[in-house]
Amino acid sequence: MIALPWLYLAFLSIGYSLALFAGQLDATALIAIALLLLAGFAVRQQKSRYGRYLGHGLFVVLALALALHWLPGFYNGSVIGPEVFTDDAVPYSMYLNLDKPLIGFWLLLVCPWIVGRRSLRLSLYATALALTLSALAALGGAILLGIIHWEPKWPSQGWLWVLNNLLLVTLIEEALFRGYIQGGLSQRFKQLPYGENLALMCAALLFGLAHLGAGWQWVLLASIAGVGYGLAYRFGGLSAAIATHFGLNLLHFGLFTYPMLAG
Repeated sequence: MIALPWLYLAFLSIGYSLALFAGQLDATALIAIALLLLAGFAVRQQKSRYGRYLGHGLFVVLALALALHWLPGFYNGSVIGPEVFTDDAVPYSMYLNLDKPLIGFWLLLVCPWIVGRRSLRLSLYATALALTLSALAALGGAILLGIIHWEPKWPSQGWLWVLNNLLLVTLIEEALFRGYIQGGLSQRFKQLPYGENLALMCAALLFGLAHLGAGWQWVLLASIAGVGYGLAYRFGGLSAAIATHFGLNLLHFGLFTYPMLAG
């Protein structure tokens, strides 16, 4: 069994302990953390294949609950908004979530294979190509659907948005959808014709469905973007997928209506 990176786990424990003392967590959050630890040990043990399956199943349920903020004990502080960045945009709010990042921490600690390491040159090439294609398809599609239009800006909260989107949104989502789902399905489908393509499309569709609450247009656009992120992951590894996803989000935030046109 590959040893857990205990140094990272120690820093994670210190960070969440500080949040507990600061009142951003309460004791009931330990239930989610304990269940994640249980799922991690079940996945990492080698004696029982069914135990590993149960561990993965428990993680998937917990990941869904954490992403939707269903589990108690986490007090995610509001740091932006509701704020209207441009006169024709819908109000935007942003929270510093303490629950959703646990998904990414679990994946990086328990499933290090999701990283999919590639050479720096290959990662840069994959990012450049995937970001170009994703921006043209997703942002171009959003313009055609009348959801956004050209509107360059840089709000005073821009750098806070950058840090939150990179560390607490993009990294977590790519670790889950590309590293865990696409990477895991690629292993399962490797004996099938076009198995890697099927894994990529499944992950992209699930990523699109995760945006269902925003309407069918965002499901479509997120699925299209997910194909681009999947290509970045396939050829450039997790770092390329994160860079592509963050790059597209940054282009949307800085150059177009954000998050979308009102009415």
